[in-house]
Parts: sequence; structure tokens; C-alpha cells
Amino acid sequence: MDCNFNDRVAVVTGAGNGLGRRYALELAKRGAKVVVNDYGVSPGGTGYTDEYALKVVDEIRSAGGQAVVDCHSVSEESSAQAIIQTALDRFGRIDILINNAGFLRDKSLLKMTVDDFDAILKVHLYGPFFLARAAIPSMRQNAYGRIVMVTSTSGLYGNFGQANYDAAKLGVIGLMHAAKEEGKKYNILVNAVAPVAGSRLGAGLFPQEVMDMLKPEYVAPAVVYLCSDKCNCSGHIITAGGGYFSRDWIAEGEGYYFESKEISDDAFAEKWESITDMTRAHHYDNMMEVGMAWLAKTTAPGKKTV
Repeated sequence: MDCNFNDRVAVVTGAGNGLGRRYALELAKRGAKVVVNDYGVSPGGTGYTDEYALKVVDEIRSAGGQAVVDCHSVSEESSAQAIIQTALDRFGRIDILINNAGFLRDKSLLKMTVDDFDAILKVHLYGPFFLARAAIPSMRQNAYGRIVMVTSTSGLYGNFGQANYDAAKLGVIGLMHAAKEEGKKYNILVNAVAPVAGSRLGAGLFPQEVMDMLKPEYVAPAVVYLCSDKCNCSGHIITAGGGYFSRDWIAEGEGYYFESKEISDDAFAEKWESITDMTRAHHYDNMMEVGMAWLAKTTAPGKKTV
């Protein structure tokens, strides 16, 4: 059975093209009222036009759905707040936030300027922070919320020439984890998707036959689910692309415990293989679990390995 979004209000940023457009169309098709946000910049973050957002709103309305255009930037606090205010003014609430907006300024670390670094962090990291902070009060009031952060395998694993993008996309994972903890008692679930898709930002990276395999339509089911009542998880990272879906997570290895606190660098080097072994890695849901596990590892009498 398809997810139902009747009476739900969604804000989708960067919804004028590619992945964001597909998310907006899929939510609207299932009954959501959608704020189609797009500042209309180029893939490099320059220019402005409302053309893309207007086209998507027309598509939704032509199919019988409800949507409104918003062309504020996500990268400044006041304009990000205005995006959420559009939802509140037009539809009275906000239930779903998809932080999809973004562009690229790829350069090697040594050639990257501070402006290049700052511009990417503003849209990919500060934007989700501004938007979440503006949306959560309404979500708390209604005891319901679904927030989807957009990360990237580049941020999770690293990519040459994308220090700014990688830093921002791993940063939103930390933001997700904090928001997940703070949203628990209000039924606000916060997850992330790492899409692999043939969008404008990926143009030129893959041959056309590969781009055809990586349509936004093949990512959208994960995002639709994470936005729905069916979803009961929070803090998950879902990689999606080409019909393939998986969960990524941050894990800690079994490690090695030195009973003697007089640890020499030679002793550390000797146990390097045990310290870095990930065959029995464990994932923790929050910092409290990490702390409890650390106490268990370091206070168990006579326990040399953990």
C-alpha cells in the first residue's frame, strides 16, 4: 500500500529540478500539500530564477495536487525562516521537511578559497540547521514531524576535490543525530538519505548510459518512506541509487583495553591490529550508549580486550 500524506504539509528545498522535483511530485501525488522551494541557482550556485519552482508547482496543480512556490534561499537565517513561514501562512502547519537544496564548488583543497568553502557550508549545512530550527516548533506543537537530511557518500567516505562538500555532508549527519535526540518525545523523526542519482550536479561525472540508470525516480521511494507515518526509525542513513538501497552507519570496533595506564607508544603500536580491527564493530544509537559501553569496557575486572 502506498504511503498516504493526506492533510500533511511538506517543504522540499531545491525542488525545482532533479531529486527535489521528484520528491515534491511523489509527495503531492500521495496527498501532501507541498511548498516547492527553489532559489533557481546554477549548479555552481550563481544566478536566480523562479522558473524551475513554478514549473513544478504547475505540474502538481495540473495533476490535481496542492502546491505553492517559494524562492527564498536556505543559506541565510531570515530567508530560511521565510520558507517555513510560507508553509505556515498557506497551509497552517508543517509536517515534513526535506533538506535537499544544494550546489557544488569543487576544487582541490589547496586551490579552494574560503569563499568556496563557506558558500557550500552555508547551503548544505547551515541551511538544514536554519530550516530545522524554524520548523520544529510547529512540529512539536502537533506532536508530529519527519525531517530528511540529504548527505552524500562523498561526505561519508571522502572524494577528491570536494573538501567543502564532504565537510558539509558529514556535518549534517551530526546535525541529524542531535535533532533525532531532541525530537524523540515529540514524535519528530530525523533521518538522512545519501542519493546516487543522475541529477544536474552529477552531469558530466558519468556516461549517459549510467546516468539513465541513476534516475531520481529510483531514489524517491526511500525518501517517501522516511517522510511517512510508516517510518518509525530515527537517525538512519539510507544510501539509495539505481534501485539499490542500504543502510550506512558509524560503528566502533571491539578495541583493546590496557589494564596498565602506563601505556608506551611501543605498546600502543604492538596492539594496533586489535585496536583497528572492525570484525566485531558495534553501532551506538546515542552518546549515552557510548558512555555506558565505555564504562563497561574500562571497569570490568581483569578484562584486557573489549
